[in-house]
Amino acid sequence: MRVVEVSKVVQIPDDVELTLEGKKVTVKGVKGTLTRDFSYVPVSMELQGKSLRIWANWPRKKESALVGTIHAHINNMITGVRKGFTYKLKIVFSHFPISVKVQDGMVLIENFTGERNPRKAKIVGSAKVRVSGDDVIVQGINLEEVSQTAANIEQATKVRRKDPRVFLDGIYLYEKSEGMEA
Repeated sequence: MRVVEVSKVVQIPDDVELTLEGKKVTVKGVKGTLTRDFSYVPVSMELQGKSLRIWANWPRKKESALVGTIHAHINNMITGVRKGFTYKLKIVFSHFPISVKVQDGMVLIENFTGERNPRKAKIVGSAKVRVSGDDVIVQGINLEEVSQTAANIEQATKVRRKDPRVFLDGIYLYEKSEGMEA
């Protein structure tokens, strides 16, 4: 049996400004501005003062799930413009010392298991990557860009054609947090 309506409400904090044009959501905060277009989603949105209501009438299973998904995306946008996101990755090696450099939109991983050519990982969007000691720190206000950049770095150091239980070299994610330290 289908439900009549599925709805969720996003509470907007005082230090955040949210605007809704059709299904295009723009969130402004102290860290910056994020815009996302949800026009492809079969749900309705309405801005009422300091709250955004997302709902679907007579939803099928997928449409009910999309209400929760959009609710989570907008909450992540609000968290991003207020605090930002930080992902920390650890550089691990046993024999060949790995060196990591950031160059124009790419992360270069040199001397990975003694390879001559550097492995490359793409930095997505406006995410900032810096290397400090044996840590690689990825920061930004857009959670999707930060997490995809961290995933690209981790995947670039995937061990191929060797036993992964023996060759544990790589760059591994060890901490996700809200907030951006300098």
